[in-house]
Amino acid sequence: MKDAFVTIAVNDLRGTREGIVLDWGGTNRPLLPGSQVPGYTTGATTPLGSDKPIGAPVDFSIPLDFNGSDGIFFAPFGVQNQVTLKSNWPDPAFRGAFLPAERSVRADGFEAKWRVSYYGRDYPQQWTGRGGNERFNTKSVYDSRFGAQFLSILDAYRYFERSIKYGVLFLVLVFTTFFLFEVTAQQKIHPFQYLMVGAALCLFYLLLLSISEFIGFGGAYLVAALASAGLITWYCRFFLGGGVRTLMIGAGLAGVYLFLYITLRQQDYALLMGSIALFVVLAVVMYVTRKVDWYARDAS
Repeated sequence: MKDAFVTIAVNDLRGTREGIVLDWGGTNRPLLPGSQVPGYTTGATTPLGSDKPIGAPVDFSIPLDFNGSDGIFFAPFGVQNQVTLKSNWPDPAFRGAFLPAERSVRADGFEAKWRVSYYGRDYPQQWTGRGGNERFNTKSVYDSRFGAQFLSILDAYRYFERSIKYGVLFLVLVFTTFFLFEVTAQQKIHPFQYLMVGAALCLFYLLLLSISEFIGFGGAYLVAALASAGLITWYCRFFLGGGVRTLMIGAGLAGVYLFLYITLRQQDYALLMGSIALFVVLAVVMYVTRKVDWYARDAS
């Protein structure tokens, strides 16, 4: 057994801040860089350096310290693989070929347990030769991985990215309202006025991004929403004639901006709330235009 060694394959060891040491039956053995696993070069290896055969089970452990990783994944090399992950990260995403048998996700962290048999992979348990078995390759190992990815916590830039996805809702709501004014109230609105209002709606996102770099997302959203809604309401007062129509535009913008802010704060129900909002807008438009004689309007 003098040529026996212990090797591990880790795809990224750049975040390791301390030396890797193998505890082999109570004896510490430092690991050297480089993996002997076929197809993998990144990792660590240490020779056992003993002429005595291994005649009984040996308990061993390899503590690993990582920094800056966006996730951790395991390959089921054993016959029965049991993995337990505990972390204070609040937003995990469980990925890979196997989902946890047990999991608990809380605001202060998560805990997950996997129980994976070797029947769920494509490569054998053992083979002869250091070159490896033809079925043991990087693709087969990658396909058998399981673990957790640490999703980025929502910050100002993530909120801004998510808010852009709802930009169509703003444009559709405002422009549809203007169009309904033209159809139902014979209110003439010039394409240039549509363009100016659209520019003001787009400016909201630029204000939101720039101000959030100084005062945080919540305050930036309030300032940008008030500025954008105020500018559009003031501008509409001149070509909508003031009164109820202008108030409808201002109130509608205030409601949509408030709805968007609440939706952005919902991590689990954001898509559902956005879908419901679009459905409601479509239903309102269909209800208002249900009796419009479109052919008469085209003829005129």
